[in-house]
Amino acid sequence: MRNKLFFMLALPLMLMACKKDKKCPYTTSTQVAGATEIANLKAWLDSSSLTYTQHPSGIFYKVITPGSGPTPGVCSEVTVKYKGLLTNGTGFDSSYTRDPDGSVFTLGELIPAWQIGIPLIQKGGSIILYVPPSMGYGSAANGPIPANSNLIFNVELINVK
Repeated sequence: MRNKLFFMLALPLMLMACKKDKKCPYTTSTQVAGATEIANLKAWLDSSSLTYTQHPSGIFYKVITPGSGPTPGVCSEVTVKYKGLLTNGTGFDSSYTRDPDGSVFTLGELIPAWQIGIPLIQKGGSIILYVPPSMGYGSAANGPIPANSNLIFNVELINVK
C-alpha cells in the first residue's frame, strides 16, 4: 500500500518535471532611432500634413482602430494584414494579395518598429506605422527597399495567440 501511494504521488511530479516549458527567446525591443533619423522622418510627416503620435523609440504612428481583446506581446503569434510603402508611395510588400487571410508571424522575429508598434493596438485594430531606417531595415537594402529608407506600414491585427 505504501509503495502504491508513493507511486501515485511521484508519477505526477515526474511527468511535470519531464514537461518542457516553452521559454520565449525574445525580449521587447529597446532600440531607439537616432536623432537625425527621427528629425528627417518628422520633417517628412509634417511636410505631408500627416497626423501622428511619436513613440519614445522614434517611430511615429496613427491608430486607426484600437481594437479590443488581447494585446500582443513580443512572444505572441500575430496574424496581420499589411501593406508596406516607401515615402514616395511605392509599395514594396503587401499581404493582401499574397495572404488574403493574413500573414502569421511571431512578433519578436519582426523589425523593431513592428515589435513596438503592433502592441499599441489590440486584436481587430489597425495602425499606420511611420518607421525611421534603424527601426526598419537600416543601412542594408532589402529587396525593393533601398538602404536607409523611411517606411510606412498599414497594419491590421487580425488575431493574437
